[in-house]
Amino acid sequence: MAARVAGYLESARNLTGSAAALGGLALTFAGFAGAYWPVVVGGLYGAGALLAPPPRPPAPAFEEPSSRLDELRADLATLRAYLDRVDLPAAATERLAALTGLLDGLLVPGRASEALAEDPEGVHVVARAVRRDVPESVDAYLRTRWWTRLAPGSRAPEEELERQVALLHGEAQELVDGLREAEELRQRSHTKYLEDRGGGGPRRASPAKEVRPPEP
Repeated sequence: MAARVAGYLESARNLTGSAAALGGLALTFAGFAGAYWPVVVGGLYGAGALLAPPPRPPAPAFEEPSSRLDELRADLATLRAYLDRVDLPAAATERLAALTGLLDGLLVPGRASEALAEDPEGVHVVARAVRRDVPESVDAYLRTRWWTRLAPGSRAPEEELERQVALLHGEAQELVDGLREAEELRQRSHTKYLEDRGGGGPRRASPAKEVRPPEP
């Protein structure tokens, strides 16, 4: 209750009403209100409180877009530590190193991560690769490899893993290419803007006029 009372005392309604009531007291001392001064002061206070703007709740403070990538960076580090512990074929290891290097290039703080943070679909692609696709591909390979030792299947699990990693690398490369093309388009748009504004390059000095000698 005390907090509510204190909040009202500091509210715009109370402050505006109090200012109007002070105006009523000034009228009373000037002799305009007479015996009805309590009604005048109370009425002005109520009118001021009603005319005061309603309370405005503070706008929600959201995280900066780039801060959403902090957890992804930590998850990528965890994924790399996991890949260092598992036994994978050399070809798949090379492909995974290329993939994680590409993802790391997107997430490292800088211009690339800033562009990625502004692309929700791109963030989803990276998060899906780090948190689900790569771990699932590697784990499925390890489980299938164990069964293949007992009963060989129609296709080697190493080939399946390499195919999956190649697809994931292609998806990440498409994301990188799309972000690069967006930056190039932005640069070209700025060039077009400067051209339309009339910036045709450095101005050339006008040629000096030929000075002729006076006629005799």
